[in-house]
Amino acid sequence: MPNIKSAKKRVKVIKTKTLQNQMIKSNLKTVIKKFEAAVSENNKESAAEAFNLVVKKIDQATAKGILHKNTASRKKARLAAKFNAVNA
Repeated sequence: MPNIKSAKKRVKVIKTKTLQNQMIKSNLKTVIKKFEAAVSENNKESAAEAFNLVVKKIDQATAKGILHKNTASRKKARLAAKFNAVNA
């Protein structure tokens, strides 16, 4: 445990930030699972809505520094390929 006041504060801040990041990651994973479920059911309408939401959530996570931009790009490309396979 830190003894210095500023170090104690950093521990508290890091703890709250870690929880926020976990919440965003968890929500992102949930949205991706919903999209993949819609794709597996071949439901074009719900897949389109879910795809737009997934892309939005990925971009938000990237903007907040939770995902690296290349990771986000790779995820979006793979999900877009799945989406296009349903529409083809």
